[in-house]
Amino acid sequence: MTDTIFITGVVIHARHGVMEHETEVGQRFVIDLELSTDLSESSRTDRLADTVSYSNVVATATAAFKDVNYKLLERAAGAVADAVLAAFPRVSAIKVTVHKPHAPIAAIFDDVGVVLTRTRQAASHG
Repeated sequence: MTDTIFITGVVIHARHGVMEHETEVGQRFVIDLELSTDLSESSRTDRLADTVSYSNVVATATAAFKDVNYKLLERAAGAVADAVLAAFPRVSAIKVTVHKPHAPIAAIFDDVGVVLTRTRQAASHG
């Protein structure tokens, strides 16, 4: 059984991008997270210790997203996925969506971004 915890619309100001002004001034990004985890225990016990703390996930994701200035959204999303999987053993997979609504594109558009899904690697038995 796989259950989902979702966190959508986390707004973060960061300096990711290829263009010089993006790394100098920065811009607004929006992150959505979907965490695959087993919620059967916490749905019975009502204990925070038996689930994944939304607050801690947001803090981890925000730090991973802001700590380094990446050229590509793909890399920034990958950093978030790696950090959350490393910090929360209960999470078996994560889907990270990064929106860049102010991307330097010569067109009128609503949104642009990437969606990245990562699954925890099973421990190798050698």
